[in-house]
Amino acid sequence: MKKSILFCFVLILQFLALSTISWAQKAKPDTVRSGIYITSIHDINFKDKEYTVDFWLWLKYKNKDFNFVENLEIPQAKTVDKSFSTIDTSGTEVYLLMKVQCIMKDSWAIDNFPFDHQTLRLSLENSQFDSQSLVFVADTVGKQFDPRFTLRGWKIDSLKISSGIKLYETAFGDTTIKVPHTEYSNFKVRVSISRDAMGLFWKMFLGMYVAFLIAYMCFYIHADSIDSRFGLSVGSLFAVIGNKYIIDGSLPESTTFTLVDTLHGITLIFILVVIISTAFSLRMIKKGKTNEAIKFDKFFAIALLAAYLILNAYFIWQATHV
Repeated sequence: MKKSILFCFVLILQFLALSTISWAQKAKPDTVRSGIYITSIHDINFKDKEYTVDFWLWLKYKNKDFNFVENLEIPQAKTVDKSFSTIDTSGTEVYLLMKVQCIMKDSWAIDNFPFDHQTLRLSLENSQFDSQSLVFVADTVGKQFDPRFTLRGWKIDSLKISSGIKLYETAFGDTTIKVPHTEYSNFKVRVSISRDAMGLFWKMFLGMYVAFLIAYMCFYIHADSIDSRFGLSVGSLFAVIGNKYIIDGSLPESTTFTLVDTLHGITLIFILVVIISTAFSLRMIKKGKTNEAIKFDKFFAIALLAAYLILNAYFIWQATHV
């Protein structure tokens, strides 16, 4: 009798264990099919590291507890404005369509400015349900942006949408979670853009090149005109420094050596070489070596200009082909 009771007890435990495993396998998170159509990207602000994006967002799901109108989370968004939303629950699934405008905070890669390529990142989450209850699936049918809208000074190279899991090493104050680790599904958008830079390049660097050419003209002024040669060189030096500070004022702070720093640094060094060569020519004139001073100026005029052009061309080419 005791053996029969024990046997029945074991069978009940096995049945409960199999039922639990079967239930766990069936308890899959609900799927949210998500799509986006970007209508505008504007107000790209390099100094404040932000940009504004307008887009249509649609979500299709079966669980009516997913309140995306109230619980839509957009990390890194400075502001989120939902100007329009409509919900259709007449079918077997919920269809939500909304118009959203966001001011996004992002980081810029300015090493090759103004020949830079940027990646604008946008991700969406549901702040109420984690990845055990909700997962996003990207709706890739059709285009994801309006090819007719104008992004002045930029062109869109690609737009990619995907879904993933965002890890948070915190329990957000939930004492029922023993390990401070939570996971949320997210819908990700990556927009790669490149700048139409030649016009901006000459607008920003024309003053620097003119200042260098003014200093370079010292080689064609007679070496005994010391006041004219030094005056032009020193004036050009301060003009280049001023030009650099103006450009830096429109860019975010960076700890790396950017193309702007490189071109201005080369120009300052070459103007310094002009000043040093002027002093050397003056020294030869004082020693009565006028012909040698003239030959020295002609040689340095050609060599300095060639080296300056080659270095500028190399660094600009390198920036445009990264």
